[in-house]
Amino acid sequence: MNTPVSAEPIQRANIQGAAIPRAQPLLSTKPLFSWPRHRAERRPAPFLPMSRAEMDRLGWDACDIVLVTGDAYVDHPSFGMAIIGRLLEAQGFRVGIIAQPDWQSAEPFKALGRPRVFFGVTGGNMDSMVNRYTADRRLRHDDAYTAGGEGGKRPDRCTLVYAQRCREAFKDVPIILGGIEASLRRIAHYDYWSDKVRRSVLADAKADLLLYGNAERAVVEVAHRLAAGEAPRDLDDIRGVALFRRVPETTTELHADDLDAADEGARQVRGDVVIRLPSCEQVEQDKEAYARASRVLHRESNPGNARPLVQRHGDRDLWLNPPPVPLTTEEMDAVYGLPYARAPHPAYGDAKIPAWDMIKFSVTIMRGCFGGCTFCSITEHEGRVIQSRSEGSILQEIERIRDRTPGFTGVISDIGGPTANMYRMACKDPNIEASCRKPSCVFPDICPNLNTSHDDLIRLYRKVREVKGVKKVMVASGVRYDLAVTSPDYIQELVSHHVGGYLKIAPEHTERGPLDKMMKPGIGAYDRFKEMFDAAAKKAGKQYFLIPYFIAAHPGTTDEDMMNLALWLKKNRYRADQVQTFLPSPMATATAMYHSGVNPLRGVRRGASERVAAITGLRQRRLHKAFLRYHDPDNWPLLREALKEMGRSDLIGSRPDQLVPAHQPPGTGKAAGTKRPVRPGAAGGKTQRFTTKGVRFR
Repeated sequence: MNTPVSAEPIQRANIQGAAIPRAQPLLSTKPLFSWPRHRAERRPAPFLPMSRAEMDRLGWDACDIVLVTGDAYVDHPSFGMAIIGRLLEAQGFRVGIIAQPDWQSAEPFKALGRPRVFFGVTGGNMDSMVNRYTADRRLRHDDAYTAGGEGGKRPDRCTLVYAQRCREAFKDVPIILGGIEASLRRIAHYDYWSDKVRRSVLADAKADLLLYGNAERAVVEVAHRLAAGEAPRDLDDIRGVALFRRVPETTTELHADDLDAADEGARQVRGDVVIRLPSCEQVEQDKEAYARASRVLHRESNPGNARPLVQRHGDRDLWLNPPPVPLTTEEMDAVYGLPYARAPHPAYGDAKIPAWDMIKFSVTIMRGCFGGCTFCSITEHEGRVIQSRSEGSILQEIERIRDRTPGFTGVISDIGGPTANMYRMACKDPNIEASCRKPSCVFPDICPNLNTSHDDLIRLYRKVREVKGVKKVMVASGVRYDLAVTSPDYIQELVSHHVGGYLKIAPEHTERGPLDKMMKPGIGAYDRFKEMFDAAAKKAGKQYFLIPYFIAAHPGTTDEDMMNLALWLKKNRYRADQVQTFLPSPMATATAMYHSGVNPLRGVRRGASERVAAITGLRQRRLHKAFLRYHDPDNWPLLREALKEMGRSDLIGSRPDQLVPAHQPPGTGKAAGTKRPVRPGAAGGKTQRFTTKGVRFR
């Protein structure tokens, strides 16, 4: 595990692609497993300890690092704390876990004693507010990442709360924030649940450092340097780190906070440069400044050319170093090959952890997404560069599942990642990749510089199916269908061997207006995929169905757009049993549209910004959701009223081309207080029911 892993430096480039001279390449980096071990001991713990009794059995007097998480502790590489914990263990650190502590006092945070190096704090695999509340701001009563599926085991904004309790427990121990909750709150951000702009979570948590994105490189370097005696404030040269610091006098500031300027901090300057975002106070008071900050942050997200960002918070500067360098395939293999127990901690007994039950027979083969969908948090956290594991590493994990996971019946439930079919895809030219500032490789069309070959993935599928004891390998991750149509062989392989009756894909909408704001392809790409999918199913002698996902109330969507989507659903005999209303996650581009009413995909400048209609009112959000469930009698009164206001009374009636009946049948709808009857399918074919959730958080 200590064999050095190579990492090729990538040249820093400006927006035009010309190299900017530097004394040292910005992306040259120390291989992940080349650090000298902190301790000589090499025997991994069966599970990272959650109690002093476990520490005693391991012969530990103290932990070097204590990780505090909002999730139950499952020692499996699908859970972030397990990856970070095992990675730090492999570096020679003694690592303990405090999972879902009672946050009412600091006592539970003292359970493992004072850590010698630092506290690491995360909200868990999901943002705690997304985990706890629906898109309508209603409290959820379940939690898939908790034993027994019980809700209420973590507080709102738990990263912030946990960090404060750690400080109370041991005030002199450094506190490092990480995970998706911290990552999406690294700058001043709009918070949907309080309907206001909040400061960086680093400021409110009073922590020392924040690590954003996939933080393996950063956390390893932070751990070794803190253990060697450096102070957190000295770690200002690590990529993927946010901290409060002064801007050096030798650094040139580009002022993206000036909304009267057109360059948005993008001009060329030699030497050390930092881009100044609009301050926290500015973005609180000026929605156009908020949109400018969002636009600049997303333009400075390519590890190959991103520059540091700085944002004033009161009398201090919040400094964000450029994003972390993606892991190489060798490093990915080493991370996923660490000695995970691949099970929940024994402290949970026989209690079911729904998230574990869902993923225990699945395999992650890659990270990242270059789709850039504006509503999605994947690219803000994992980045746009695809990081893929080798075939050998994936096959070994499948064998471990077969041999070590109780209940395995020969079915791999999913083989994929954020998307199912971006495995090993990358820009054809590393120099172009390093200089590119496009937010998406596939919008408005697939970039000609993108390698879209599915050959490696097809070969992987075939090898996985050959593993002894494997009967079926499912693809449950979302397929990027606009990429899939470039490879008929992939679609045939997928349909012939890896679909189990249904396949989920995400067109999200049918109308060009909202699709442009989402950065999604037109419905024509879906139609092409469906045609190829149906043909492949027929050739394979299968009867399979596509499950399309749609979003209601996304910024840029009109009532007419939703009406047209409803008509499309009825024409194609789709009925959604559950639908997802747009949920503005922190820092997403679509969230900037929702909050500011400005489109940050285009230039943001005072008096010259493109406006976007945001669906913020409760009635309109319910109306858009009702259009997706046009078949539900509960929604007919609202839809009839809306259609009349829109001048579309012609869609009210009982004809097949009409959307809702003119009269409420007796015993239907909420007013009836009775169970709704099942409506018969439309004439001429079978009606398909499906579940659709259009907003994904990883």
